[in-house]
Amino acid sequence: MTSPQTATHHEVRPTTRRWWTLGTVGIAQLMVVLDATIVNIALPAAQTDLGFSDGDRQWIITAYSLAFGSLLLFGGRISDLIGRKIAFLVGLVGFAAASVMGGLAGTFEILVAARALQGAFGALLAPTALAVLTTTFTIPKERSRAFGVFGAIAGAGGAVGLLLGGYLTEQFDWRWNLTVNVFFAAIAFVLAVVFVPHASREGARPKLDVPGTLLVSAGLFALVFGFSRAESDGWDAPITWGSLVASGVLLIAFVLWQRVASHPLLPLPVLVDRNRAAAFLSVLVTGAGMFGVFLFVTYYFQKTLGYSPEQTGVGFLPMIVMLVIAAQLSTNVLLPRLGPKVLVPIGMLLGATAMLLFVRLDAQSIYLDALPALLLLGLAMGTMMPAAIQTATLGVDRRYAGVSSAMVNTSQQVGGSIGTALLNTLAATAATDYIAANTPATPTADAMTALASDALIHSYQTAYVWSAGFFLAGAVISAVLFRRKHYAVAALIAAREGAASADSEPVVAH
Repeated sequence: MTSPQTATHHEVRPTTRRWWTLGTVGIAQLMVVLDATIVNIALPAAQTDLGFSDGDRQWIITAYSLAFGSLLLFGGRISDLIGRKIAFLVGLVGFAAASVMGGLAGTFEILVAARALQGAFGALLAPTALAVLTTTFTIPKERSRAFGVFGAIAGAGGAVGLLLGGYLTEQFDWRWNLTVNVFFAAIAFVLAVVFVPHASREGARPKLDVPGTLLVSAGLFALVFGFSRAESDGWDAPITWGSLVASGVLLIAFVLWQRVASHPLLPLPVLVDRNRAAAFLSVLVTGAGMFGVFLFVTYYFQKTLGYSPEQTGVGFLPMIVMLVIAAQLSTNVLLPRLGPKVLVPIGMLLGATAMLLFVRLDAQSIYLDALPALLLLGLAMGTMMPAAIQTATLGVDRRYAGVSSAMVNTSQQVGGSIGTALLNTLAATAATDYIAANTPATPTADAMTALASDALIHSYQTAYVWSAGFFLAGAVISAVLFRRKHYAVAALIAAREGAASADSEPVVAH
C-alpha cells in the first residue's frame, strides 16, 4: 500500500519539474526573440568599428531573419525526428557558438555569417522550446499559466532587446549584444539537461521530407528576401517582385507536394483546423504591426526626442510591465471564459487604438505624450499573443508538436519581416513626398532642416496609420475565423489527456 508521504511526493514532484521546464524554455525563447532587436541599437557602433556602408548595414538584420524565417519549419520537423531534448540542447550550443563568432568578428562578412548562423540555430531552438511547453503542460489550468508566461516573453522579447541592447552598447561595447547570449544559453543548457524530459516515441521513426524542406525553405527565403529588398530597391525592382513571385510559386508547389508526400514536412491536418489557422494568421498580423512599430518608436525616441540608446530601452519598460500583467490576466482569467474568438479581436482593436495614439506625437511632444500609447500597446500584446499562441498549439497531435510550434514562430517572423519592410517603404515614400510638396521656393538651411524634421514625423505617422490598418484587418479576420465553442472542447480533450499523462509521469529526472 502506498504511504501518504509517497503519494504526496508523486503528486508534487512532476508539477515542480514542469515549472522548471517552463523557466528553461522561457530563457531560450527570450534569447531568440530579443536577438531580433538587440543588435539594432548596436548597429551604429558596429558600423563605425567595422567600417561597412549604409547600404550594407541592413544585412546585419536581414541575415538573421532570412535564416530564421526560412528554416523554421525544417527546425520544427528536425525536433520531431531527433527528439525535442536533443534538438533543444543542440540549438542552445549552436546559438551560443554563433553569438561568440559574431562578438569576435573582425570583418563585416564574418559578422553577417555569424548572424545567419544565429538565425539557423534559432530556427531549431524556437519551435523546439514551444513544442516542449506544448507537450509538458496538458492540464488546462497549468497550461494557461505557462502559456501566459511564454506569451509575455514572446511579446516583450523585442522590447527587452532594445532595453538590454541600449545598456550593453553604452556601458560596455556593441559586441556584448552578441556575446551576452552565452550567458543565457549556459543557464538554459544546464536546466535543460536536468528538467527537460526525453519524449517517448511511438512507432517507427518518420523520414525527413527532403523535397518539401527544399520547397518551403526556398519559398520562405524568397518571401523574406523580397520584402527586405523592397526597402532598399523599391517595389518595382525586378529583384523585389521577382523574389515575391518566386516565393508564391514555391509555396504553392510546397502545399501541393504535402498533399501527396508519404512523410510530409507540414502535415496538412495541422493547418486545416480552423481555429489553428486563425491563430497562425493572428500571430502573423500581430508580428507585422508590432515589430515595425518598435522600429519607428525607437527612431522617434532617439532622433526626435534625443534619447540615448539606454534611455530608449528604458522608455519601453512601461509597455513591458503592462504586457506581462495583461498576459497573465488573459490566460488565467479571460481566455478560459471568453475563448480566442472574443479575446484576440479585442487585443487587435486595442493595438489599432494604440497606433492611432502614436499618430498624435510630433516634434513638440514629450515622453508622457507617448506613454498612453505604449501602455495600451502592452495591453494589446498581452491580450492577444498568449491567446493566439495557446490556441495554435492546443489539441495538436503530439507527433506534430514541433512542426506546429514552428508554424507559430514562422508566422511571427514572416509577419515581422513583411511589416517592417512594408512600413519602412511607406514611411520613406511619405517623407519624400512631404519634402517635395513643402519645399519653399527659396529654401534656406534652417528651413530645410525644419522641413526634414517635419518630414520624419510625417513618415512615422504614416507608418502608425498603416500599422493600425494591420490590426483592424486582424480584428476582422480573427472575429470571423475563430470558432466560439472550439476552445472549450479542445481544452476538455487536453484535460483528459493531461490527467493520463500526469498519472503516468515518473518522478525521476528524464
